[in-house]
Amino acid sequence: MRKLRASVLSFNFSKMEYSKLLLYAVSSYLSITLAFFRLFKSGFSSLHRTPLTAYVDSVLSIYFWFCGLSPRTVDLDDQTTLHFWTAKHRRFDKPDLVMVHGFGGTSRLQFFPQVASLSKHFNLYVPDLLFFGKSQTTRSGRTDKFQAECMIEGLKKLGLDRFAVYGISYGGFVAYRMAEEYPEMVEKVVLVSTGIGCSDEQRAEELNKFGRNVLDVLVPDNIEDARLLVRYSTFKFDPLKWAPNFFIQGFIDGIYRKQRKEKLELLEELLTKKADSNLPVLSQETLLIWGDKDRVFPLYMAYQLQRYLGEKARLEIIKDAGHAVNVESFVTLNSLIKSFVSEPINTKL
Repeated sequence: MRKLRASVLSFNFSKMEYSKLLLYAVSSYLSITLAFFRLFKSGFSSLHRTPLTAYVDSVLSIYFWFCGLSPRTVDLDDQTTLHFWTAKHRRFDKPDLVMVHGFGGTSRLQFFPQVASLSKHFNLYVPDLLFFGKSQTTRSGRTDKFQAECMIEGLKKLGLDRFAVYGISYGGFVAYRMAEEYPEMVEKVVLVSTGIGCSDEQRAEELNKFGRNVLDVLVPDNIEDARLLVRYSTFKFDPLKWAPNFFIQGFIDGIYRKQRKEKLELLEELLTKKADSNLPVLSQETLLIWGDKDRVFPLYMAYQLQRYLGEKARLEIIKDAGHAVNVESFVTLNSLIKSFVSEPINTKL
């Protein structure tokens, strides 16, 4: 009989958590202030010539730098380039943690709420998946397995040979493949809000709930679809509710229209391929984290995946959180990741 363990965590901050949030807010404020000061000095005459995302990229780059990360570009061959943010100084008394983002933009956009806290406990490696940010290839691969192979090759070139991996949403599919194909490198796995192991019927049922072509929503090309994507991914609040249309359009132009054809091909491959009836069970200890109000990959998928993975998998449910738990409940999410990755590997499982 496989052992199942699930716990529900409410989002009640302790004083220490409030302190961390305050520190994060102050750090963000200082980063943004510095970036806009530089913008101010350069003159507003250039504002209309520079995409909105260029300014956001500058702010996030400064913030990641303050969090102890620096940008690295790795050429896998003459066709493929990966971009990473990595620890400036790798400390051997810290575990190595690879963070794999989903379809909601670049790694910096998805993980900026988390890196300040996690970088204190881990040597972070934060890649942009192929066709996101500055990562690109002219090779024909579009599978999550191809993404995983490229990630592993890039990490090897950075000198990494043993690490834990954390993947969210689409990044969870890639992280799963990394752990499956390279168990000698991946020590532990954290999967957050990812629909691995669902049947063809379950997938079709959930996709139909969008009420339109899901490709248009997940890779939005207009303001209406972008707003729908964010509303569908969150539960507590809608970050774009009061955002002006020109602001949202700037993100669409800067993020989703770049390498759009390739992003759509990634999604089509993921959503149209037959469910793997012989999906390998991971050999690593695996932590599953889900928001109980996730509408993209509903909670029943978390229980289903936990049962499939068996006694090495444990499920933690974050109360009153949607799909984007990395935004809505990042303090609780960080705490779960830190506890799981830092504890010794259980050799009895």
